[in-house]
Amino acid sequence: MGRRGILVGLALASACGDPQVVGDDGEGTGSAGTAAVTGSSSGGDPASTSSAAGTTDGTGADSTAGSEGTTGGTTGGESSTGEPGGPFAQCFAGQFVNDADQLPDYDQYMPVIGSHCVGTDHQEIEGVQRVVFLGDSITVGSRPTLPQDVYRARLADMLRDHFGLAYGDAISEGLWKSPNPFTGETAVMSSGDFSSCARWGARNDDLAPPGNQLEDCFPAPDRQDTTLIVMTSGGNDVSSLAQDAIDGVPMEDLWATTEEFVQLERDALGWILAPGRFPNGVYVVYANIYEFTDGTGNVESCDVSGLAGFDQPVPNPEELTELILWANEQYMQMAVEHGVDMLFLLETFCGHGFANDDPTAPCYRGPDTPRWFDLTCIHPNPQGHGVIADEFMSIILE
Repeated sequence: MGRRGILVGLALASACGDPQVVGDDGEGTGSAGTAAVTGSSSGGDPASTSSAAGTTDGTGADSTAGSEGTTGGTTGGESSTGEPGGPFAQCFAGQFVNDADQLPDYDQYMPVIGSHCVGTDHQEIEGVQRVVFLGDSITVGSRPTLPQDVYRARLADMLRDHFGLAYGDAISEGLWKSPNPFTGETAVMSSGDFSSCARWGARNDDLAPPGNQLEDCFPAPDRQDTTLIVMTSGGNDVSSLAQDAIDGVPMEDLWATTEEFVQLERDALGWILAPGRFPNGVYVVYANIYEFTDGTGNVESCDVSGLAGFDQPVPNPEELTELILWANEQYMQMAVEHGVDMLFLLETFCGHGFANDDPTAPCYRGPDTPRWFDLTCIHPNPQGHGVIADEFMSIILE
């Protein structure tokens, strides 16, 4: 099955839509199977401008993202130990029992990979005064996972403690951590130093007008704060792409759709990182797009896949795979070009989906590997949310 399998499965996954409530599954937090970062890095002020050539390091000197390793990270076409293959490939080479050739080729863009192996290390994140969450229902949270177990709430608590931030009063904090089942957004947009404009079913075109997550969450007075943006976006675009393929949309139109939603992600980063937008600095950390079939492409592995919108196979999966591979690699290229960071959500969750007990699955990690998806098929369970929170925090701390 190899790389084709994992990306066909990815095409059949969704980051959300309105969730189906079917019951609880798992609890607690977990690790991604890689080293955790326990200390923060120190360094220059956050960048307030960016370009394809690099970012400003706070001292006025330009640095090309990905051209050199930072403390704890590696870059280039060779591992830090001199073994063949880039740092991304080396991070995941030993995690799967079967052939690991199913992973995207991120090393072609020479990213700086953190020592934690859960994402890139292009920013030294410090002095954060405000945290904003953007994107889809992975970020908002949904039943059966309780609000306090959603990654956004867990990560916000860790960021509060690390950066000395504060929520509003207890009522507004509770409302901010809870989704509104009627709107698919958080019950209140802001609580103290934290905001969220994420929404169930959101796609990349919801980041800018008419969805307007960017403008809604960044009124002009708040842009004076040194801001950290955390985002999960693109899963619903991929889900829509898969449905179009099932409906027989021609390949040339699917390519156009893919290029469009990738460009929308670029446009969102361009808006955020425009010179002067955040005069005291802004950091961005976003996740790539995961899937629940563990590289098998078998959506029936989840018992209620029909409720998640996947009741038919995708025709010509090889052609669709080419689109999805390109889109995910573009996400990495953006991180390198803009000097922001990407979390390896697809790669760390692969093997923790609904084929976690299938020894023939491309991402099989061995017996007793926990499942990190809930019974809706497409959302993390509490343990999965804990992993996402821990991974985002590892990137932020290094």
